Amino acid sequence: MAETTDQSQYDRKVLVPYVPTPEVVVDRMLQLANVGPDDVVYDLGCGDGRIVLQALAKYNVKKAVGIEIREDLVKVARSKINELSLGSRAQILHGDMFEVDLSEATVVTLFLLTSVNNMLKPKLEKELRRGSRVVSHEFEIHGWAPSKVEVCSNGYLKHKIYLYMR
Repeated sequence: MAETTDQSQYDRKVLVPYVPTPEVVVDRMLQLANVGPDDVVYDLGCGDGRIVLQALAKYNVKKAVGIEIREDLVKVARSKINELSLGSRAQILHGDMFEVDLSEATVVTLFLLTSVNNMLKPKLEKELRRGSRVVSHEFEIHGWAPSKVEVCSNGYLKHKIYLYMR
């Protein structure tokens, strides 16, 4: 039985390549979620920490947490947070997003494949409080009806953003 669990954890770790979210999309995701000073934002698969940084610097959220499996990206994100002296309200966790408790989040941001979003769905349903918002860049969460779907452009490509309310 342990081999199956180990294999599924390995599979989750390699399902999503790192592709940075364009800054204009980061900003629009946070706007759609209506983030503000009372929010705790969790970015699952945070990469270089750009959503965490923007949530803190521009939207003054209470707290922002990024979760990233790749150690090199964790180092980059932590370095940026230190450069901007945002460490008191920011946290970058090196680990598996499936293993982190999300119950304090009021907003969760995603740029994951639909298959990964669907794997996360039971965790989100179990751990997020009523009124929490989930914002997904490009990929849907099957079985959930989005409150809003918007397309924005970074000047070259169009990007679809899904807002879900729990």
